[in-house]
Amino acid sequence: MVLSSIIIPARMASTRYPGKPLAQIAGRTMIERVWRIAKAVSCCRHVYIATDDPGLKRFAENFGAEVLLTSPDCLTGTDRVAEASEKLLEHEIFFSLQGDAVLTPPWVIDDVLRAMLADPSTQMATPAVRLMGKALADFAETKKGGSSSGTTVVFDKNQNALYFSKALLPFHRDIVSGDRPVYRHIGLYAYRKKTLLSLARLPEGPLEKSEKLEQLRALENGIPIRVVPVDYKGRTHGSVDRPEDVPFVESIIAQEGELV
Repeated sequence: MVLSSIIIPARMASTRYPGKPLAQIAGRTMIERVWRIAKAVSCCRHVYIATDDPGLKRFAENFGAEVLLTSPDCLTGTDRVAEASEKLLEHEIFFSLQGDAVLTPPWVIDDVLRAMLADPSTQMATPAVRLMGKALADFAETKKGGSSSGTTVVFDKNQNALYFSKALLPFHRDIVSGDRPVYRHIGLYAYRKKTLLSLARLPEGPLEKSEKLEQLRALENGIPIRVVPVDYKGRTHGSVDRPEDVPFVESIIAQEGELV
């Protein structure tokens, strides 16, 4: 039986938002919210928080979480998940759920993990949502204004990623057509352990430097990424990067209700 784990990398010393895991969102800390989402995933029972902060470890253990202490030298969430994976010797698949992803539906994580479990050849997988109608029009409008928010992905007929970009892909010459297959990438990943450890050791490549997209490191080094189209079922996508994002996610929770 293939064992899978959800790892939540959490860092208290965030430059943009110090102490972010303990930020209150609608009466509950951010880290507990994300942990509760992970615990609601039906196809995975193993959930761990990975942090370098002993105080956060104690806090999380008080609400029932299992916590793995990792090095303060981890530069990215991927590095922290990779280090945590080495402590879980019997586990083969790891899902990295960012500690600020408070609006991620559990079924999205389920879909990605099931894709990994169903195909042993899949080394890495990530979700994407097709944009249509008003959602596509609004997204395209922000890109016209030069926004770097939001990433698109294009993939082949086997659902393996061809490219990720901050630009609106694919380019479409016939602007009146409604067939434009635009997929917004959701920055969550599942990995086989070998792939995760290899990726964490690779240097930053020129495409990654240009786009500021860490997943391009995998493509630049020939690591295929399976794109899993998912349905948010009317829920709003979002996360918390800065303190000013908190009122937005609180308003979404108030309008749409709790995920779990």
